[in-house]
Amino acid sequence: MQVTFFDTEESWCRMLPISYTRPVAEVRIGILKISEKWSKALDNQSYSFYSQHYLTPLFKRPELKSLFIKGSLLPDDNLINMMKELSHNEVLVFNEELIAGFFEPDEPIRTDGRKTIEVAEVTEVKYPWNIFRLNGLEIKSDFETLTSGRTSQKLQDTHTRTYGKDIFIEEGAQIKAATLNAENGPIYIGKGAELREGSLIRGPFAVCEHSVVNMGAKIRGDTTIGPYSKVGGEVSNSIIQGYSNKGHDGFLGNSVLGEWCNLGADTNNSNLKNNYTNVKMWNFETGGFKDTGLQFCGLIMGDHSKCGINTMFNTGTTVGISANIFGAGFQKTNIPSFAWGGAPRFTTYLAKKAFEAADLVMERKKKKLTEADKSVLSHIFEMTSKHRTWEK
Repeated sequence: MQVTFFDTEESWCRMLPISYTRPVAEVRIGILKISEKWSKALDNQSYSFYSQHYLTPLFKRPELKSLFIKGSLLPDDNLINMMKELSHNEVLVFNEELIAGFFEPDEPIRTDGRKTIEVAEVTEVKYPWNIFRLNGLEIKSDFETLTSGRTSQKLQDTHTRTYGKDIFIEEGAQIKAATLNAENGPIYIGKGAELREGSLIRGPFAVCEHSVVNMGAKIRGDTTIGPYSKVGGEVSNSIIQGYSNKGHDGFLGNSVLGEWCNLGADTNNSNLKNNYTNVKMWNFETGGFKDTGLQFCGLIMGDHSKCGINTMFNTGTTVGISANIFGAGFQKTNIPSFAWGGAPRFTTYLAKKAFEAADLVMERKKKKLTEADKSVLSHIFEMTSKHRTWEK
């Protein structure tokens, strides 16, 4: 069965800035990306995406009739069964919105006389802060999916202390003199990952393939370190999508980092307001700040963004794509894409310069900035110019 993950204009816009560079289904939450969760649930390895047209160079569109699934939905047993039983003249609907059905490529995603089947309840990653809010539950779910019927590699290091049973170590992982506490949730150590001396880990926690937890790191629960990343300092309830570094001391809490990000030494983010009221974050859909309904809410940073040493991010800060941030004092809570500078003054980080930096960064992890990457980033540069108010 062919599967296509689709975004509506609203579902894609609400997930900015994380969705600037990917369809929503390519967001990592728990251990796996949303698309990977569905692929395993439906036993299907072939899938495509129907999202913003400028993303097509990186994420292929469907070529055949396929089952379209809204990309922000997380699978559960009931929804999986309904997808498997769905016929070609039926669609699934939640709150009067179509969430699944069979469609031809470029066919309008509408009910069009098909029989509608109401779904009573779904779990949706609707806003970027939902990623860290739901992450602990998704780590537990993905842990069961990935480890069921399999045997963990044995822990070789006699100086590592473990608590709890749900600790799974993939092939090639290295652990030395660490403390792993899985009493409150599972701990997943990906293939070739490395936990260095003195790292303190509490579950639920996942570190994906070939990532490194530095010496003396303190990682609290509900945290995911995506592949090929490096993490140090103190981290709590945060998700790194992959290929990013927070290698030094400093605090990251209730936050989401995209890919190819770097936080300078002693970077800290606030995740709780002094008056303990709900945190508001920038909402790209409305062009204003939205109450998240959360008391703890930190930093949302898009792909390819960086910050200098001792950077201080305020509670509920949003950073766009390819921003380069530095300077003293708390930063603004909404920093546009391709911004260069800090709180006193920003200028524009020209696309050509951003490409040069991205090429060097990706080369360090044996990746290359492709023409397709440049096409996507160039489009984002143009479409986000309206947010760089200093250009006007």
